[in-house]
Amino acid sequence: MAFPKGFLWGGSISAEQVEGGWDEGGKAPVQLDYAGPAVGTGWRPVYYRNADGSRGVMGAFDRLPDSARYELFDDVHYTNHVAADFYHRWREDLELFAEMGWTTFNTSVSWARVMPGGIEGGVNEEGVRFYRDLFAYARELGMDPVVTLYKYDEPICLEARYGGWESRAMIDEFEAFSRVCFERLGAYVDKWLTFNEVNIFFMMDKEGRPETITKLHNQMVAAARVTKAAHEIVPGSKVGCMVAGMCAYPYTCDPADVLATYQEFQHGFGYCADTMVFGAYPRYARRVQRAHGCELDVSARDANDLLEGKADFLAFSYYASMAMTTHADDLEMTSGNLIGGVKNPYVTESEWGWPMDPTGFRYLLNFLADRYRVPLLDVENGLGAKDELVAEDGVERVHDPYRIDYLRAHIENLRTAVEEDGVDIFGYTTWGPIDLVAASTGQMSKRYGFIYVDMDDEGNGDCHRVRKDSFWWYQKVCRSNGEELE
Repeated sequence: MAFPKGFLWGGSISAEQVEGGWDEGGKAPVQLDYAGPAVGTGWRPVYYRNADGSRGVMGAFDRLPDSARYELFDDVHYTNHVAADFYHRWREDLELFAEMGWTTFNTSVSWARVMPGGIEGGVNEEGVRFYRDLFAYARELGMDPVVTLYKYDEPICLEARYGGWESRAMIDEFEAFSRVCFERLGAYVDKWLTFNEVNIFFMMDKEGRPETITKLHNQMVAAARVTKAAHEIVPGSKVGCMVAGMCAYPYTCDPADVLATYQEFQHGFGYCADTMVFGAYPRYARRVQRAHGCELDVSARDANDLLEGKADFLAFSYYASMAMTTHADDLEMTSGNLIGGVKNPYVTESEWGWPMDPTGFRYLLNFLADRYRVPLLDVENGLGAKDELVAEDGVERVHDPYRIDYLRAHIENLRTAVEEDGVDIFGYTTWGPIDLVAASTGQMSKRYGFIYVDMDDEGNGDCHRVRKDSFWWYQKVCRSNGEELE
């Protein structure tokens, strides 16, 4: 068999995008609880009230203005508030995951549910109990959980208190939260991820904001400290960094395009992955920092933390490739790919404008295996699409052959990378195996799952579950250890 015995098959979700229960069980609000769904392929808007009473809207890189406050508005539907209602239906959903034959399951722990007031507020026992029961039941059903500690859901009080990740106080706050997770959940979890797609806003920041460098430094130092803490508190545990995967090609053979493409990789992926896997900033870090108008003066303690808290494995996401050129003036840009690039005539695009490139998946797997020489874990790979719920002979069904085709092609390339190229990878989890709130657009209508959730962007629906055609296909994949793909 191409995949080794014990290879992990499953799916990946996140607390902020699937749970709902936004104000239940002692949970504090997070910024995205004030966000509504975007229109089209744009970024989801976050709403607030200005001091003069007017309504304001924030984008991905905006700050809450002085004297403004987050507020809910009657004419906005907040998709996060219910999401897929996993908070109330988690047993049913875990049983559906187990029915597919999963051997792993990835989700994040909501910081705002476990420590809703930060260090000052202490531990919310109801939140801890929720995750303890969740991971214990996953174990009972035969799934070895991989748990993410951070996915954009720190309690909103920390933003008011410190101003966000530009403050080094967030390092101590995150370490305190993570230690609670290790101490209280470590009996069920021995595989952890620190920051989900730690590089994603760095990749998206095309203006080169200096605060992006500062925030990222604080997060990577926090990740290193937390990695050391996990090794101490949960003996035998493994902690990975999780980086948004980048597969970039030069659009032409112009040497300027080749150089620009490699530097884009260094900037977007390597700057984070090199630091977190090798334990020190790479040689080109100063160039990247200068591009953001910022040069870091790394303290001796931070340097030591980065070295001692190196990641045990490299986790990543992969959805699409990109084409880079220095001759973009008369070329069409991709519409949906968050990190940019020009349209590649050799690949097709999804409904949301994401280039679909399964061969690029094999290329990236080989590149990462050669460069980093640590075990790999693919945490996110999937296709967002508009699915149609139909009734046939009184039975609800969703026919999604496009999703099966997308995933089959990627798993075929994964299998080839393992079998022929010798890539060291120990698991594959699709994003997101059950319909949830899309991170970038805040939509429920951008569906990824094998399981349909009856909920739309306006809040219509009762959240009942329907197995899609892809559910039965992925069941064969998981139960056959990746051998049955047809």
